[in-house]
Amino acid sequence: MLDKKVLDRKRLFKEVRDYFMVSVGTLIYSIGVVLFMLPYQLTTGGVAGISSLILYATGLEFQVSYAALNILFLVCAARIVGLNFCIKSLFGFGSITMWISLLQPLCEDPVTHQLPQLLGNELFMACVLSGILEGIGLGICFYHNGSTGGTDIIIAAINKYKDISLGQIMMFCDIIVVSSSYLIFQDPQRVIFGFILLIVAAMTLDYFTRKLCQAVEFKVFSRNYSAIADRIAKEGFGVTVLSGEGWYTKSERNVVTCVCSKRYAEKIMRAIQSVDPFCFVSVTSVLGVYGEGFSNMKVKVKKQKPIIVFATNNKNKLSEVRSILGDRFEVRSLKDVGCNAELPETHDTLEDNAMEKARYINHYYGFDCFADDTGLEVEALGGAPGVYSARYANIPDDEYSDPEAGNDHDSEANMRKLLHKLDGNDNRKARFRTSIALIYQGKEHFFEGTVNGSILTEKHGTEGFGYDPIFMPEGYDKSFAELGSDIKNHISHRALATEKLAAFLLGSKGGKDKTKDR
Repeated sequence: MLDKKVLDRKRLFKEVRDYFMVSVGTLIYSIGVVLFMLPYQLTTGGVAGISSLILYATGLEFQVSYAALNILFLVCAARIVGLNFCIKSLFGFGSITMWISLLQPLCEDPVTHQLPQLLGNELFMACVLSGILEGIGLGICFYHNGSTGGTDIIIAAINKYKDISLGQIMMFCDIIVVSSSYLIFQDPQRVIFGFILLIVAAMTLDYFTRKLCQAVEFKVFSRNYSAIADRIAKEGFGVTVLSGEGWYTKSERNVVTCVCSKRYAEKIMRAIQSVDPFCFVSVTSVLGVYGEGFSNMKVKVKKQKPIIVFATNNKNKLSEVRSILGDRFEVRSLKDVGCNAELPETHDTLEDNAMEKARYINHYYGFDCFADDTGLEVEALGGAPGVYSARYANIPDDEYSDPEAGNDHDSEANMRKLLHKLDGNDNRKARFRTSIALIYQGKEHFFEGTVNGSILTEKHGTEGFGYDPIFMPEGYDKSFAELGSDIKNHISHRALATEKLAAFLLGSKGGKDKTKDR
């Protein structure tokens, strides 16, 4: 079972680190504004550009108008862009406001209360240095998932409803802001220098971001591939072994592959050399690496149904759940996400088994997901087979032995054992209970569905799966296997739990946070 506390600590550490680095980025950005942009009356894009124009035209302090405009935009767009974006934007522009408020008194002349022109009359150099510092600051912020607010808020709000390129919106806003400086100075050169500052900042941002994200890929060809793979993994890096064939020798040649940030390349090389200094190694630069441990994919895709993984490959379960959810979600199976592993089920309750499987998929594959565990609970058997329903025939029992029992999911053998256990017993009350564990946006939830009924004395019907042919739901005179999928998918235990799941995902009530439900 995955240690949730460890995962939570890692998430918390990453979040704290991101906020710290955003603070560093906004400090560098603010230095560029205070030391080189404002003293030379230069203009940049976005809200920073608007605030600089207000300063030049009215004398109102930059940080005052900067904070006020950002707050105004945020209030107007808060419901559209979401709480998380609002918090990060508030922190970003709040940091810039704070840094500029601290830096201005430190840098300005105590007599004239004006910011000094450190480069004399070198307006072009001031423009370049301001652009470089602003680009580096923004690069650090964006790399650590931060937002500096400003026109980002407007862009995020517009882009949520209109299929317009983010770059196009930003460029349009910046052109208007920089061009407006002509209305104040009546000087075309100021406009030109403003665009130069924008271009330098954009190029620096692009270059700096590429450097931060630069990665290398190792391909190692060695007969000692397993030891090399183990050594690289021990250093804390992901590693994959690919099957290959040496075409000259026509013999098997497995290839060890590993992708890491460029700063770790030497560490990987030392690990490889310590195992096999004579192996063949290919090292190539990678244009971009996306996924866990690297950058997120930041491309716009067409609006689509939300994806959620159902942690099963059971075709009957998938069909039943997809029928219940209809076209509201794209439900993917384990096979659909490339998981061929046998999911762990090491607990003695349905809830814990379901959550264990959900955590496994969420941790190793990254998707929001849900997993279920279902048990048939027979009153006369003290709730058995319960959590062992799928492998009931294989549970050791001194009173019963079935030589024809197959694997753990042998439905026929399970039914034979259950009918044998109830032979001659008048109390045939039973219930099917399904527990669904959902991990959604980092939080855990449970949903439960129960249907009461009774165990028949023999099988009836050919549809369904599991114990369906011998279970008759309360209020009906037919088994699940006789009712047909349309009726069963409406009244079954899994249907009831899945409907609660769907209601929760659509924003309705129906699910409980794990900490409150357990």
